[in-house]
Amino acid sequence: MFHEGETSRAAAVRELEEETGVHVAEDTLRLIGVWDQPGRDPRGRYVTVAYLATLPADTQATAGDDARDARWWPLTDLPQPLAFDHADILTAAAASIP
Repeated sequence: MFHEGETSRAAAVRELEEETGVHVAEDTLRLIGVWDQPGRDPRGRYVTVAYLATLPADTQATAGDDARDARWWPLTDLPQPLAFDHADILTAAAASIP
């Protein structure tokens, strides 16, 4: 969710911190892609702009704001099923890792 006058990159930094307690600098995020297919989310018309952040292995995530839980999952052992097109987003993110 954007705040007025906020870029998607700034929103990503803010949302990450609000939902997990993890802070990253805007200039460290890499754009993964935009998912905007109509009907991709049954809750309504949503556009996802996904960014990748590289964090130290010992980074802790703590649920905050409206998150019920926050934790890291290995890409090879993700909980199933993932919501709507989130598997596509994670596949694109994994493909962008050097």
